[in-house]
Amino acid sequence: MKNKHLPLIIGAFISMALIVAIFVVYNYKNNQANIALNEQPKITEPNESHEASTTDEPENTPENPTKPEQQPDENGYLPNQELPTEPTYINDILLANKIYPLPSTFAPGENPEAKQALDQMLAAAKQQGFDLVAFSGYRSFEYQTTLYNNYVQRDGQAAADRYSARPGYSEHQTGLAFDIGERGKEDLWLTEEFGETPAGQWLFAHAPEYGFILRFPQNKEGITGYMYESWHYRYVGKDIAKEITTKNITLEEYLGVK
Repeated sequence: MKNKHLPLIIGAFISMALIVAIFVVYNYKNNQANIALNEQPKITEPNESHEASTTDEPENTPENPTKPEQQPDENGYLPNQELPTEPTYINDILLANKIYPLPSTFAPGENPEAKQALDQMLAAAKQQGFDLVAFSGYRSFEYQTTLYNNYVQRDGQAAADRYSARPGYSEHQTGLAFDIGERGKEDLWLTEEFGETPAGQWLFAHAPEYGFILRFPQNKEGITGYMYESWHYRYVGKDIAKEITTKNITLEEYLGVK
């Protein structure tokens, strides 16, 4: 006699089998997906310390001086500045001023090229009837020390700093600078009036032809640090001298340090 509950039992068994099969298949696919996910290469976030752009600051060398962080004092010098161990050259031009001093041991003597150009200039002036003479050229660190101290004792430091360089800061120590005047008119040496004489005017007009510039021109004290000196000429070479004079700028402006 057939069991009337057999179809129900078979149906229930088949349903259970289908549920188990579905569960097994679902777990299998889920496990495979997890395995695939774990096998993918991990993408790490970029390290911010490496991604951040870095700008290489220029090294502070005599050939590439950095801009001083300090502000000059009322006399134009940087407070508590020590003299360097090497002189400063910018674009192959030796610079000596109140911000960029020279080593105390720097003693090149009179520059031969500058001296030759000076002699040629003075000879040309004489042909025009102007008997010019360079009454001061190269000065050692020691001599500038004595000279500056004497000026300070006579006029006070604030006044002396307007027309005389402290030891290590003088262009005369480079061997490229000359104080020029006219023979027979020594009373006008080291005076602004020399620049108003025919000899002084000839010198200003023709100095660039021989590679010289008027180093401390009028109305430039805020840049050069020194009062107008009609007698102080600096050798820089013909092309540069002509450009500086034509543009009515200073050596600092030409070199981009002011």
